[in-house]
Amino acid sequence: MKILSIETSCDETSVAIVEDGRKILTNRIYSQIDIHQKYGGVVPEIASRNHVTKLPYIIDDALSETHMTLAEVDAIGVTNGPGLIGALLVGLSAAKAIAYSLDKPLIGVHHIEGHIAANFLQFPELEPPFLTLVVSGGHSHLVLVEDYQTFKVLGRTIDDAAGEAFDKISRVLGFGYPGGPAIDKAAKLGNLDAIAFPRVFLDKSEYNFSFSGLKSAVLNYINGMKMKNEPINPNDVAASFQMAVVEVLVKKTIDCAKHIRMDKICMAGGVSCNSLLRQMMTEEAAKAGLSLHYPDPILCTDNAAMIGAMAYYNYINGVVSDLSLNGIPGLKIGTR
Repeated sequence: MKILSIETSCDETSVAIVEDGRKILTNRIYSQIDIHQKYGGVVPEIASRNHVTKLPYIIDDALSETHMTLAEVDAIGVTNGPGLIGALLVGLSAAKAIAYSLDKPLIGVHHIEGHIAANFLQFPELEPPFLTLVVSGGHSHLVLVEDYQTFKVLGRTIDDAAGEAFDKISRVLGFGYPGGPAIDKAAKLGNLDAIAFPRVFLDKSEYNFSFSGLKSAVLNYINGMKMKNEPINPNDVAASFQMAVVEVLVKKTIDCAKHIRMDKICMAGGVSCNSLLRQMMTEEAAKAGLSLHYPDPILCTDNAAMIGAMAYYNYINGVVSDLSLNGIPGLKIGTR
């Protein structure tokens, strides 16, 4: 089964064709990072307008690369939330138009579930159940994937997502947007033990995250150094901050896996590209005797292939949408 999928939830315009939920035939991605960099973050209206401009051409590119026509596609998958409402509606409008005009099934996909499904593309042998750490610009979740349609959130951020914290600290340090790659790069040149930033573990019986206090601690450190007219080493700040974030993510994930007696862990989302997170999670998972999976970076950031993978499992389990499918900015995981 070949599914043409569309992802426009934020600032990536992406179209993919995925076969049977596991094989990528094409995964075309147009990133707007260069456009939004000068604003220090994504401007929703600009993102939506660029989706409108680029999406038809990217659909044509995907079909040309696979030597297929729309008539040869079996179904249309599309992200319907969470995300920026204007951006979501661009992808939804295109997907519904194609599905209606060709009488093809329309399949709505939850963005976070798509991130989780990226692991199926990277590891064809992977099967639920497993625990997934989903970390991105807008999300920090610990999700128990019981089967292909059952997602149980065991922990989530109560304030800033990890990616939000990276972006905010990167702006303060003058590294720009996007913050994740910039902080990761700078941290390699700094001392991760230079500054004792707090680790917020919250109640040990819970697996929620909180990064606003850490963000405030970094800002207070920078402001304090400036008031005392003392030099600031941005690389040391980046390294120490990154270590504080990663240590919490790794500890919470490993502790949660042990508690629920789950021997398989996956990571997903853009922040899962972070080199220190991958290194520390690999080390700690090995110590705990847990298997660890995470996709290549191109499948961790927003892309349509992950949407096509999840769309397949929605379809074979009878989860098909109609033309009333709408964009829902705050769509909760496990809902349609």
